[in-house]
Order: sequence, then C-alpha cells, then structure tokens
Amino acid sequence: MESIAVKSAVETLEPTRAKLTVEVSYEELKPSIDHAYSHIAEQVNVPGFRKGKVPARIIDQRVGRAAVIEHAVNDALPGLYRDAVAETGIKPLGQPEVDVTEVPNLTGAVGGQLTFTAEVDVRPEITLPDLSAYEITVDSVEVTDEDVEQRLESLRERFGTLVGVDRAAADGDFVSIDLKATVGEEEVDSVTGTSYQVGAGTMLEGMDEAITGLSAGESTTFTTTLVGGERAGEEAEVTVTVSSVKERELPAADDEFAELASEFDTIDELRADLREQVGKDKNSNRAVAARDQLLERLRGEIDFPLPKNAVDAEIKAHLEAEGKAEDDPHGEEVREDTEKAMRDQFILDELAQALEVQVGQNELLEFLLSTSRQYGMDPNEFIQSAGQAGQIPIFAGELARNKALAVALRKVKVVDGEGKDVDLSDFIGSDDDDAAAALAEAAAVADAAEPAEESADSGESADSGDSADSGDSADSADSAESAPSAD
Repeated sequence: MESIAVKSAVETLEPTRAKLTVEVSYEELKPSIDHAYSHIAEQVNVPGFRKGKVPARIIDQRVGRAAVIEHAVNDALPGLYRDAVAETGIKPLGQPEVDVTEVPNLTGAVGGQLTFTAEVDVRPEITLPDLSAYEITVDSVEVTDEDVEQRLESLRERFGTLVGVDRAAADGDFVSIDLKATVGEEEVDSVTGTSYQVGAGTMLEGMDEAITGLSAGESTTFTTTLVGGERAGEEAEVTVTVSSVKERELPAADDEFAELASEFDTIDELRADLREQVGKDKNSNRAVAARDQLLERLRGEIDFPLPKNAVDAEIKAHLEAEGKAEDDPHGEEVREDTEKAMRDQFILDELAQALEVQVGQNELLEFLLSTSRQYGMDPNEFIQSAGQAGQIPIFAGELARNKALAVALRKVKVVDGEGKDVDLSDFIGSDDDDAAAALAEAAAVADAAEPAEESADSGESADSGDSADSGDSADSADSAESAPSAD
C-alpha cells in the first residue's frame, strides 16, 4: 500500500520515551476505506448482488459504516505509524502503545479525520567522544625461547603415547578410577573405569589431592561438596580407587619429529615456524586487548539513560527462555548484565552509524557460515531457518557492531609499553580495504544483474502482446458482469 501523507507531532515524555500524535484526513485515508469496502464486499452475502460487487451504500446499511472504518483503521495504522516515525525521525524501540482518539464520521455525511497517539520507547541520545584524541597502550611483543619451547611441548603432547607405570600417581599422570559417592548411608552416584588426568581439576573438589600418591589397586576416601544433580550443594563422602597409572611419553624433539608433525624437514625449521606463530598470536592478543580497552573507555565516558521498558522486556524474554515466571527473583539477578549488554549495543550502534559502517553480502554470508559451524548445523539449513525466523537482520546488526568497534579502533592511537606506534591493520583492516571490498561486491552484483535484466527484457518482448490482450479481456468481463448487479 502506498505511503499516506500524515500530519504528525512528537512529544518527549522522558529521555527514552516519546509520544507521537498523528492526524490523517478522510481524503488521505480514503484508499484504506475503499480497500475495506472491497474486502467486506467479498465476505458478505446480500441478495441481488454477487460477492465482491456489493455497493458501499448497501454495506453501510447491512454491516454499518463503523465496521468499515474499524477495518480501514486497523489496516492503515501500522503504515501510518511507520510514516510518522520516518517523518519525525525518532528511533523507536519495541512495540508502541497506540490509542485511537478520533475516527472519520461513522454516521451522516462522510468526512472527519483519524487521530491517534503512539507512545514508544526510543533510543537514547548518545554523544560520541573524539576518537582521534584517544591513546591506548598494549603490551610489547617479545617472543622468547621459552614461548617457543612451550608451543613445541604442546605439539609433542599431541603425538605422545600413554605408557603404564608401576608407581604412585603424580601430577600430569593419567589414571583409570572407580568412584562412589554417598550422602549419609545413601549412595548417590558411582562411575567405573573413568579416565582422568591428575591435576586437571575438572572433577570433584579434592579429587587431585586424594589421587596423588595412590598406586594401582589403592583406594582412599575424601569429603567434598556435590556440584550437580539432585543433591547439588550437599556434603558427600567419596571413595576413589585407582585401577591403573599411565604417563605420557613424548617423542624426541628432533628432525624425525619435525617431519612427522609438520611440513618441515628439520627441528630448527619447525622451531622457526613456531616462533612466527607465537608472534602472530601475541599480536592478535594485542588487537583483542586494544579493542577491549576501547570499549571499556567508551563505557566509562559515555553516560545515557536506558529505556526501562526495553530492559524489562529483555529480562522477561530471558526468564521465559528458562521457563521461569515473569516475577521470578532471578530477573533482578540478571538485570545488571542485561543493562550492560544493552548499553554496549547502543554505543556500538551509534558508532556504526557515525562511522558509516556497511556490512557487505559476502561478510554477512561468511558470518552466517561461521555461526552455523558454532551451532553444528548444516549451513544451508541454518541460513534458511534464520531467514524464516526473521533473524538475518539481527545477525547483520551484530556483525555491524563488531565491525564498528574495529573501524573505531582505526581512529585511535595505539602504542606499546615503550610508546611506539602499533599497527593492528592485519586484524582490524583498513578504510582502503573496506572501500576495495565494497567496490568488488558492487561490481559482482552488477555483473550478476546483467543476465537477469537481459532475460527479463526478452521475456517482455515475447509475452507483451498476449498479456495485453488477456488483461483487456478480463477487465471487460468484470465490467459487463457488474452492471446488472449495480442496478
């Protein structure tokens, strides 16, 4: 439906809430009213008239003009609201509370006007600081021999083998254990033949201390607090028995290992490559640290109120997802995190707008593919499901926020501990990179569109004669049939 000219005014009720007052004359609403008459004419049965051909005056007599006006207003309101939002420039959040205060004449002469108000939460006004005045300090990058040896040790562990030993278990050993937990006289859990690395700290509190020093066939008992299941939080007595003790035997760090574990022929070449990898990882970590520092500084320097209704709606959705009631105390427990997340979103959205951040189709596709892998889903199924659920714009918004922080970081001076400039362009890109990517994508879209346009042109030429004839025939038939009914 075409946009309707509206007369609208906006009133600020609170810093994050506005009230729109919209007035639409009868003439401007008439297309919606005509549409309502047509729709009702298709639904009613009136002797002497075919469905869809009942005149407006008969509908007024049989159904009532009030029903027509109600139908027209209900259909027109969403579009009228959108037009008023566009005209006033407000940035709404969530659904508005609409109150129709005046409708066109329900009796007598046609005329009058539609007037309604819409109260809605709006985005807070945010003033961004001058990013060029920012200076962020990150660690200097120094790759030590110890860093390289740690990386090499991890690689050797991947190719290590477990060998049984006839001694007591020590930190780092792998043991096979049987467990039995009791609360009072009741056995609440038991496992057999579980493999565990001593010192991992991934099982019960006190487990590592209990196992250390035990040899195969030995048992001990310790007390711990259960962290899962129906008895979570209760004190339990746990009996653990070690069935076997194994240590990891690592391959020697020599040329043979380099050939086995990498594309290199010598251990020196492998060490050189590992040194380069460590350097890249440390630089990547610096980029992450710089990004986090920038966001933290923006949080501290930008103050604005949050729309309470929007926060409450987020908390309500969180509780519903957990199957909890709207008034569950957990709601207040997550309020702080909810407000922090919303504040970050507003800041990053403002950055994206101010920096004119654009998300290309290829970027969005790569993001969706990456997200599908995180969820362990087939990419096509994930994208189709996201599209049906209306989530694609949400993903695009999330990508824009992530990109906005990277683009903002380009405006900031980043130095290391010695005050030397740090180049993070390998991780945050550059404005030139973005411009080149945008041009490449625009060219690809244009190339893809050319064959479609040629196909459409040829289709129009072939079908134009038949289409015109069939259209005229249909119109003539309707006109002929409607004349007797109108009489």
